[in-house]
Amino acid sequence: MNPYVLMTLLSSLGLGTTLTFASSHWLLAWMGLEINTLAITPLMAQHHHPRAVEATTKYFLTQATAAAMILFASTTNAWMTGEWNINDLSNPIASMMFMTALALKIGLAPMHFWMPEVLQGLDLSTGLILSTWQKLAPFALIIQTAQTIDPLLLTLLGITSTLMGGWGGLNQTQLRKILAYSSIAHMGWMIIIIQYAPQLTLIALGTYIIMTSAAFLTLKMSSTTKISTLATTWSKTPILTSTTALVLLSLGGLPPLTGFLPKWLILQELTKQDLPLIATTMALAALISLYFYLRLCYAMTLTISPNTTSSTTPWRTQTTQTSLPLALFTTAALGLLPMTPTIMMMTT
Repeated sequence: MNPYVLMTLLSSLGLGTTLTFASSHWLLAWMGLEINTLAITPLMAQHHHPRAVEATTKYFLTQATAAAMILFASTTNAWMTGEWNINDLSNPIASMMFMTALALKIGLAPMHFWMPEVLQGLDLSTGLILSTWQKLAPFALIIQTAQTIDPLLLTLLGITSTLMGGWGGLNQTQLRKILAYSSIAHMGWMIIIIQYAPQLTLIALGTYIIMTSAAFLTLKMSSTTKISTLATTWSKTPILTSTTALVLLSLGGLPPLTGFLPKWLILQELTKQDLPLIATTMALAALISLYFYLRLCYAMTLTISPNTTSSTTPWRTQTTQTSLPLALFTTAALGLLPMTPTIMMMTT
């Protein structure tokens, strides 16, 4: 892609998200979301592969539906209450429509079906943008309006997403689909706690972005998209393979890695709010997700590739990719747990 075009599209992505962050008026927030969608669409279709074009079409239709629902919800709220301010979402029908639309936008279950299919059709760089940056603007709106949305709806969305994210990834062999289901499960953790402690949602979102970025950059560095290819990476880059296994376990939420931090704090807060049943359900759902991360770790580190895979061993050519972002994100994804007291001090 032409570097000037690429720069324009990436700037528009940044502009759309910033516009939604800064807006207090519904139309301005909606405009930011639309700029975001229109900017990422050419990035998704840049390879002109039928699979990429199909994924782009699915993504565009889903996001257009969600945007139309947001516009309808905000217009209904303005019609009923006379207010266009984001914080004045007092009409219950409008707030439910609005939350449903944003759930569709970020891929919360049961509106998650587009997410694995779309991510599977993209290259890893665009998949990384879709899994991280594209979640920021909708989450800014959810956090602003969380107190006006029905708590039962938020709880149901959170539990359903965590369970679906775990179950959906169990029988997958494609790494991008596994990361898509991982994303759905993590979104569930963020939504379940948003009504009680929005700062924990921000911590969970931050750690999710760090861990997912580390996972995508690792896969991009080793040019891997399937579990069978993953099994051949240990002989090519043994140190990277070791850190990748740890990043995956961090995504699963095992201590003493960074991924344990949000899960620990969220379960603690749910227990404080006298919701032991929901906390137990979330903890058990996390175990389902942990299974497919362990499956990837097993394929990477405990199998000998020629005997267990039928895929062609990749050429051991020297990569031209810069490894600094990968090194930074991997370090953050593995070692931020000791920073928990500091993070809590900053957010409370």
